[in-house]
Amino acid sequence: MSAVQEVAPGYRASRTLPLRVEALRQWRRRRTLVMGGVLAALPFVMIIAFAVGGGPDGGPDGGSGRITLIDTATASAANFAATCLFVSAGFLLVVPVALFCGDTVASEASWSSLRYLLASPVPRARLLWSKLVVALGFSLAAMVLLPVVALAAGTAAYGWGPLKLPAGGALAAGDTPARLALAVAFIFVSQLVTAGLAFWLSTRTDAPLGAVGGAVGLTIVGNVLDAVTALGSWREFLPAHWQFAWADALQPHLEWGGMVKGAAVSVSYAVVLFALAFRGFSRKDIVS
Repeated sequence: MSAVQEVAPGYRASRTLPLRVEALRQWRRRRTLVMGGVLAALPFVMIIAFAVGGGPDGGPDGGSGRITLIDTATASAANFAATCLFVSAGFLLVVPVALFCGDTVASEASWSSLRYLLASPVPRARLLWSKLVVALGFSLAAMVLLPVVALAAGTAAYGWGPLKLPAGGALAAGDTPARLALAVAFIFVSQLVTAGLAFWLSTRTDAPLGAVGGAVGLTIVGNVLDAVTALGSWREFLPAHWQFAWADALQPHLEWGGMVKGAAVSVSYAVVLFALAFRGFSRKDIVS
């Protein structure tokens, strides 16, 4: 007696919902284009602001008595790109990560198309994997877009040159692209916590705004807790505590300590959150 064939001829679970198909679907969505436009426009807005204000500090010494990265923003294209990262890493770059990772599954549920995707049949783990990889890819692209546009716009506005450090000294112009790339890589890794939180919430709710807003809100809570100095060394277990450790990549002598600790904390939280998303979704009753 022949064995019963359990799957259709030619069916391969690994071939369902290809990454290129999911990427194309996400690329065509309006929120992707809007977010890309906002990030690409930020450097030009800052150039206009500096031109109108007469300089990055609005005066000879800014009146604060403390020299920061913003005070050297117009020294070169590299300084301008680093400044763009500095002003956006704390919040603006959190938004595309939360948007791409939090909207991806919940939006399918809100459109009542999630159950039809699974009936295709697309295995649940395959669906989540495809959506997660594409969401992380778009998040990384958003983070790369900002400094690339800033470098191009900064070169036209301020010229190409070494990265002038606020505390004194400079980083050679030839070394700045690699160092900026390292900074962007760390920012991406540090945002994996937000990605994991948004993705987990996306598998738990049918409201995309709930997943996105929840991830952004909890990220803000983490920043607030990091500002509470009474917590002492406990703050080192907060991802927000290390969010600006990428500045160590822009020093003449590269410092790895803060970035390694920050990456370890972020990846640890992210692994747990991604695991919760896959585990919960595999057992969830899909009715949307």
